[in-house]
Amino acid sequence: MANSKYEYVKAFERENYLLPETYIVIRVDGKGFHKLSKYYEFDKPNDLKALQVMNSAALQIMKKYSDVLLAYGDSDEYSFLLRRQCELYERREMKLCTLFSSLMSTYYVHFWNLAHPQKPIHLEMIPTFDARAVIYPNFQIVRDYFSWRQVDCHINNLYNTCFWKLIEKRGLTPQEAENRLKGTIASDKNEILFKECNVNYNNELEIFKKGTIFVREIENYHHDTAPNETSSRQKQKQEKTRRKASYSLYTAPPPPMRQALDKTRRKAAVEVSHSGKAGHGSNSKAV
Repeated sequence: MANSKYEYVKAFERENYLLPETYIVIRVDGKGFHKLSKYYEFDKPNDLKALQVMNSAALQIMKKYSDVLLAYGDSDEYSFLLRRQCELYERREMKLCTLFSSLMSTYYVHFWNLAHPQKPIHLEMIPTFDARAVIYPNFQIVRDYFSWRQVDCHINNLYNTCFWKLIEKRGLTPQEAENRLKGTIASDKNEILFKECNVNYNNELEIFKKGTIFVREIENYHHDTAPNETSSRQKQKQEKTRRKASYSLYTAPPPPMRQALDKTRRKAAVEVSHSGKAGHGSNSKAV
């Protein structure tokens, strides 16, 4: 629209640029997955193949964007941690949200069809995701955010496991199972599972109880220049190093989640560490 009389319409556009020097967490969430899981006949309370499709899609996003340091997911959601020095799409909130949600949807369809050739995605029930971006000023809050998501995973999974086992093993209707669980706490649900359904919740797969964590492992990487003095060539070199990083997968309870986050900070901090070793020296900073 350059140099045309219609260019004035651009004045109505508004961009929200996320604050610099803050961590960005982008959370993608499946839209209407209750209906989708019923349509494609997911196993209840958890469908391992569907979770593996989510994991494959999330890992593909990590590989595409080297600014993503860590990803955590459970059920139909995934949270991606972007480094503090991230300049992806100029930190434009709308751009980040739309791209992450569309990529998650696209990759999900791709990996689903690979895993389920006998029941491919149909046009009338296409998986879609929405996304939100939130900025966090320090690493402690980032840790608390991911701990919150993992605790939420545990609470939801314990309830769903109990709910579906009451239906499957005790023959209750969904309404009866819901009424049976009203007002119960975690210990009550564990007792119901053990005494009434002959299920030991501790034996459930960790991926069901605690979700999945992907960590970008950056080795032997140091940065000798202050962030605001980094040249284009140096940025390209950093980008190349991040892209060469390996990826670690964890399905673990909350303490390892905290360890994984700390490990991510130590690995990623090498990028802007003036001492050449992450986490050491007064000039070391996490990204």
